[in-house]
Amino acid sequence: MAEETKKTGALRRIVRAVGIVLLAVVMLAAGLIGFLSVTEFRPADVETLAVGAAASRTLCVDEPFAVLTWNIGYGALGDNADFFMDGGSMVRTADKARVTENLENIGAQIDALRPDVVFLQETDVRSTRSCRVNEYAWMQSHLQGYASSFAANFKVAFLPYPVPPIGRVESGLATFSAFDVSSAERVQLPIPFSWPIRMANLKRCLLCSRVPIAGSEHELVLVNLHLEAYDDGEGKAAQTAMLAQLLAAEAEKGNYVIAGGDFNQYFSDMDADAFPTLPGNWEAGAIDVTQFEGSWQFLMDDSVPTCRSLYKPYADADRNSFQYYMIDGFIVSNNVAVSLYATQDCGFTASDHNPVLMRCTLAGEES
Repeated sequence: MAEETKKTGALRRIVRAVGIVLLAVVMLAAGLIGFLSVTEFRPADVETLAVGAAASRTLCVDEPFAVLTWNIGYGALGDNADFFMDGGSMVRTADKARVTENLENIGAQIDALRPDVVFLQETDVRSTRSCRVNEYAWMQSHLQGYASSFAANFKVAFLPYPVPPIGRVESGLATFSAFDVSSAERVQLPIPFSWPIRMANLKRCLLCSRVPIAGSEHELVLVNLHLEAYDDGEGKAAQTAMLAQLLAAEAEKGNYVIAGGDFNQYFSDMDADAFPTLPGNWEAGAIDVTQFEGSWQFLMDDSVPTCRSLYKPYADADRNSFQYYMIDGFIVSNNVAVSLYATQDCGFTASDHNPVLMRCTLAGEES
């Protein structure tokens, strides 16, 4: 009898301990959900953005200029990195010294290309993953004489996933212009994720900057973008449809329009086999170019990949059998004459993306 009493008491203690642990887990989860709910990034549909500094140049028709787009991988996705979302194992991919080294490499490449307009994606301002380096401020300091604006698209006070957790993220789009910018706006794109996943996920957007043109009532509208990556496809489709509507509305006004960035898709009129998807890797979708009303130029360079997979580090990999993509480029209105667009082969040293450079001219309005 005494032995049975001891066993019963031991069992009760075990059940009580398990109950306490489960209660603690539930309370912790509830507290985390409550914290994320209170701190959730809730941007308006359209927000006016500050334009930092002031550019001294005025854009003129028939004046050649260059536009660069580059997903800089938040300064932490250099050739040493893989990433768990792409099938790799890393979460924290760079220490502060490597983040600084990557930024300096990116800055040097931009200097060498001498673009007049720069679109950057995945630009961190205060994130655990990039050692809290303010990359937007770093670029502002580096690109002296450029007007600049920043639009947040990923702002989470603490991202608990995976182990170790990603932690705090504050990141977004940054546009730099050597020409005077009259205004800039953040335009919210459709969000494909529902609660509670939505609270700790990206809120994709467009960064729209307006550049006055000397002697013209029309403007150059610059649209910096980074569309959805890890959804089921519906998010990308909804965001692309909204982009098409915005571009059509600006073209209808007679404005010149340049949209550039990381589409996370290739254009349907491009060769889908230029960089085939290897088994087991993320597959990029296709943007149906026929859904864009009016006459547009869809520009991607299929001679050099714009992106490499993060399923393994690149530094010592076999380059001939690696997974590459072509997902960065431009959509340009037909009143912009394009003389060159080319992906710059930077060897993925400082980012998992290569920059794409375009040289163009605004056509005279009489033409």
